[in-house]
Amino acid sequence: MLSVSTLSACTTQEVLNQGYIVDPKSLELVPPGSSKEQVLLALGSPSTKATFDNEVFYYISQKRVRPVAFLQPRLVDQRILAVYFDKDSRVERIADYGLKDGRVFDFISRTTPTGGKDANFLGQVLSDTVSDNGGPTSLF
Repeated sequence: MLSVSTLSACTTQEVLNQGYIVDPKSLELVPPGSSKEQVLLALGSPSTKATFDNEVFYYISQKRVRPVAFLQPRLVDQRILAVYFDKDSRVERIADYGLKDGRVFDFISRTTPTGGKDANFLGQVLSDTVSDNGGPTSLF
């Protein structure tokens, strides 16, 4: 009986979330046309910013699963919420990027970004999740 309870304690799966976890209610507070200040109030400070043509705020998150307490966690999902601003510093659009079938995919517009500096950045961050030794890497 003791060995059964010890074994069941080892099989508890642990889910580890890191970074910015998207709250749909917070996203509703920043529709297109919102100011940067409104974005910062609703979503907080971004993980990183970029200025390709206009400014972009990136909120990056990772979800890892540790199947057994003594094993290393395995990366199962990585997302990038991108808030794009126009030349007047107003929200132009919002995208929620992740990997789908090994390709960068926007889960809001249901499209795959094509070319450009932004697509290169997203592809680099999302595809750079495996280290040289085959294990997952972390942005945090």
